[in-house]
Amino acid sequence: MSYPSSPSRRKAVRPSSQRGQATVEAAISLPLTLFLFLGTLQLFLLLQAQALTGYAAFRAVRTGSVKYGDCEAMTHAAIASLLPSFARTDSAVALGTSFRLHRENRFTPAADSGHSGSIVWIARERPLASEIRADEERSFDDPARYSSVTDVTRLEARLVFWYPMRVPFANWVLSRMFLAQLGLRDFVAVDPLVPAHDARWGATRPVTLEASIREEMLRRADRRQYAFPLQATYAMRMMTPPRPRFFATQNCPFPSEAP
Repeated sequence: MSYPSSPSRRKAVRPSSQRGQATVEAAISLPLTLFLFLGTLQLFLLLQAQALTGYAAFRAVRTGSVKYGDCEAMTHAAIASLLPSFARTDSAVALGTSFRLHRENRFTPAADSGHSGSIVWIARERPLASEIRADEERSFDDPARYSSVTDVTRLEARLVFWYPMRVPFANWVLSRMFLAQLGLRDFVAVDPLVPAHDARWGATRPVTLEASIREEMLRRADRRQYAFPLQATYAMRMMTPPRPRFFATQNCPFPSEAP
């Protein structure tokens, strides 16, 4: 006479080989899951920074239009607009402290996770310094003087924001992916999408970035500073005449690096 087996007897014991297989699968999938989570977070932060870059370009040009094209005022307006993407701005005190630390247009390594160098580059496309006359304030509103080629009543600037990527692991991987995608450097490392083998992503795509931006990207990558140049352009009519002393150089000064 047979009796039904108890639940404890019916429970199958998992072979050790299956336990080992589960461990291997977890070891392979966990780095991928971690990269997908951190990479998605970093990409969303990049999108936020890109939106702020467009706003910073507007603020810089708007400030320059009412301050005779003053580079310092334009730079300060851009930095103040970009601070939420890399510094504390959750209170008036924090905002003031962050602006004081960055008003010289330089990252502070102690406060910015080791990042250094310029925060923004501002290239003024118009007006050209050679077109600004000494008597600009008297002839600023004279329509007979200007043509579509020599129009100094329009301020147009292109802003480059060196956004510091600071999400661990994702910044390292994405920085090298960007360099390979832009044709600046081959990616030769472990493939984050398939950790079981190495990646060989060739830098074969044509490059459209200016030489100065390319060189700065490589310099920062060599310093293990994972930054990406976000760009935006804005133009508007000047409310005040451009003054020659604010156009001693065509672009706003960049300490040690300039496009």
